[in-house]
Amino acid sequence: MTGHEPEVLVEAKNGLGRITLNRPKAINALNHDMVRVMAETLQAWESDDSVRAVVLRGAGERGLCAGGDIVSIYHDARDGGTGSQEFWRDEYILNAAIGRYAKPYVAIMDGIVMGGGVGVSAHGNVRVVTERSTIAMPETGIGFVPDVGGTYLLSRTPGEIGTHIALTTGRMKAGDAIALGFADHYVPSDALDKFVAALETGSVDDALAEYSQPAPDSALLAQRDWIDAAYSADTVEEIVERLRSSDVPEARTAAEQILGKSPVALKVTLRSLRHARQLGSLEEVLNEEFRVSSASLTSHDLVEGIRAQVVDKDRTPHWSPATLADVTASDVDAYFQPLGDLELGLAAPKENDR
Repeated sequence: MTGHEPEVLVEAKNGLGRITLNRPKAINALNHDMVRVMAETLQAWESDDSVRAVVLRGAGERGLCAGGDIVSIYHDARDGGTGSQEFWRDEYILNAAIGRYAKPYVAIMDGIVMGGGVGVSAHGNVRVVTERSTIAMPETGIGFVPDVGGTYLLSRTPGEIGTHIALTTGRMKAGDAIALGFADHYVPSDALDKFVAALETGSVDDALAEYSQPAPDSALLAQRDWIDAAYSADTVEEIVERLRSSDVPEARTAAEQILGKSPVALKVTLRSLRHARQLGSLEEVLNEEFRVSSASLTSHDLVEGIRAQVVDKDRTPHWSPATLADVTASDVDAYFQPLGDLELGLAAPKENDR
């Protein structure tokens, strides 16, 4: 790939609009320019009668998208910048637009799909996974909170499985993603090119009928009993206690995974998930996520988490507050404060507007 090749490849032919995220060395991590190109392209195609359907793919073999460009977020947070807030604003508006897109929006969720990658795929109306798919919302591991509408999806999984995924940064495979509402169809990776070609010659339904296969079983869904028993608790401390006292080995492992994450991010995440479950629309959830993300930008743990995982790579973040017990209610409340003139301000379309 030359330095001059666009970071998003856009092509419309034979009725199919193709969007390819094109930063393969970074597993197609999203930056602000990529979000802008996607948003402008989708808006143009929505009113273009020559485009019947849209397909989203990632360049390279590693995945659709590993998330947002967190190194730039690190520098922004450390230096007191506002670029990340502006990036999130446009990203979340894009997530909402994908969630309401009027044409078939076929997201090929092959390989790694994490964080921001979930936001540009899992709100679509035709979501395809493969045997290589690994889907996750790993934010609490860097002192952040699931965003891009992730709390909307996680809060609507069967039982408390979404809470388990969010607090442990657990990963979903293809069968999990379909069972938990993050994907719809299973197509083997070696059939993807033929599947996409079929989208040019016929309908989306016909292409799916020809190339999709029965989804694998979900390992996470099979563990719902102990997951629901533990994660239905009202506090992160109680969840950890229930996991630790379980006789299921996976539960005790989950407790240790949770205790390695940012204590304040864990508590904010639990509140975000519980509240997202009560909110009616993706737009309402994105509005709240924008408040939380904006507050995270000025927090200690986001800078420290990215430093430990991505910048210095010592994998030993020094969280502050250091333990769950040290996180106060006011610490958590601070993440949910209204932003005044800076609010995201998305609204779900009224029925007669659709």
